[in-house]
Amino acid sequence: MSFFKKIFSKEKKETLDKGLEKTKESFLGKLTKAVAGKSKVDDDVLDNLEEVLVASDVGVNTTLKVIERIEERVAKDKYVGTDELNKILREEIAGLLSETNVGNETEFKIPEIPADKDGNKIPYVLMVVGVNGVGKTTTIGKLAAQFKKQGLKVVLGAADTFRAAAIDQLQVWADRTDVPIVRQEMGSDPASVAFDTLKSAVTQKADVVIIDTAGRLHNKVNLMNELTKIKRVMQKVVDNSPHDVLLVLDGSTGQNAFEQAKQFTKATEVTSLAVTKLDGTAKGGVVIGISDQFKIPVKYIGVGEGIDDLQVFNKHEFVDSFFK
Repeated sequence: MSFFKKIFSKEKKETLDKGLEKTKESFLGKLTKAVAGKSKVDDDVLDNLEEVLVASDVGVNTTLKVIERIEERVAKDKYVGTDELNKILREEIAGLLSETNVGNETEFKIPEIPADKDGNKIPYVLMVVGVNGVGKTTTIGKLAAQFKKQGLKVVLGAADTFRAAAIDQLQVWADRTDVPIVRQEMGSDPASVAFDTLKSAVTQKADVVIIDTAGRLHNKVNLMNELTKIKRVMQKVVDNSPHDVLLVLDGSTGQNAFEQAKQFTKATEVTSLAVTKLDGTAKGGVVIGISDQFKIPVKYIGVGEGIDDLQVFNKHEFVDSFFK
């Protein structure tokens, strides 16, 4: 029986297992070599384990934290066999994820947003940020599809007005998922698009608004000013919006994803993460490191190209698939 109680549907869990297969095979293969010929967890094993975790893109700081916790356990129990190491790693990594992630959800949900002072329904506003090429617009489309599947009314806002391709790509997803989109011409003021989107959503009594934003990092001051302006303008329509700022990161870029997270958390207040493209890489350990280092919950992970392959992140199922 699995160490963790199964809470995903069988189909979703199989998708997650398959999506993390390259990461798991790479990690467990290196772990096997790290303990080869050893029966006890000693300094040599821990040194080898440190190299394995760093090579798996868990990140140096998080790796050192994991090693320190295992050292404490070894100090308490003078003989910890290498056959126990897999189980210990599961527990410590799950513990790290628990510090940041609630991580118990299995379905796409939004928090209940109270009505405004006049008793009118207020939509849940999600602003999505991230550099170009990480799968930001695709993630928005998949989120729209999943929210709609839950019976929620969704409106999209194409506020990445610096690239015509971004607007057109979001339009494709709006058509595919059959949800309304608010768009303007390329070069329009992004804040104006966000304002119009929220106005439209309030009129339509929408449940969820998802705002796409430009993915440029070459000028952090401009990016910060732009995102701040978008938020300020949206709050004229819906108080305290956006309710969530979701940063999308490409898991296949490994340590580069850390750098993107670092820059975007400086530019705006990121409140959740989506890590995409985990199915095509052995760098899935980046989820653990980014969650730990930035203390921002991972809300979604992408483990395939299909609409249903964007999953709500569940720490128990993730760790189970990682070590299975």
